[in-house]
Amino acid sequence: MPWACPGVQTNASGPRSDAGPRGHNIGRVDVSDSASISSGIASRYAKAVFEIAQENQDLDKLESNLGDLSTALSESADLRDLIHSPVYSRETQGKAITAIAQKMGLIPAMQNVLSLMASKRRLFVVPAMIAQLRERIAEHKGEITADVTSATKLTDAQRTKLSETLKAQVGREVLINATVDESLIGGLVVKVGSKMIDTSIRSKLNSLQNVMKEVG
Repeated sequence: MPWACPGVQTNASGPRSDAGPRGHNIGRVDVSDSASISSGIASRYAKAVFEIAQENQDLDKLESNLGDLSTALSESADLRDLIHSPVYSRETQGKAITAIAQKMGLIPAMQNVLSLMASKRRLFVVPAMIAQLRERIAEHKGEITADVTSATKLTDAQRTKLSETLKAQVGREVLINATVDESLIGGLVVKVGSKMIDTSIRSKLNSLQNVMKEVG
């Protein structure tokens, strides 16, 4: 069941809050610069949460929390809007994310950091923070995380087989971070560290289309 965001209302025209109308676009921001800034912010929050969880021996609980939070973000459009939309006020974001964190039973370190991020209007880096926390936990355990995107949800057997195949290639235990993208049609897109493996049908069709353009 998708997560609902307490205190947040939506309608056909989009989210509504007490923040007033959207501001005008006051300039253009380079995408690479924006991504770099977001990664830096996420890294600082991830480092703080990891160190607190490690000190409190809560790394196993934190790892479980990350899975639950990722699932909630994947299933709930309202939650994605809450962390990304500038329409919501700090107060609305803060109350909603605090209620969600408590309902999900997140460890105190995660609840506190989400509340802090809301107060600074930085909830948009939550997905990046989750990814960096997973990398830190995997490194701590001597593992590596593979980001796998497929057209349909992987079965447990497929996840196990893929993990074993990747382990044979990289020489380390591999955790599968799976997401679904129906536009791939079929096949997989696998990213392990800096390496990318794209076996998706969409990729093959795009390559074929490019070849046909060159022939034409």
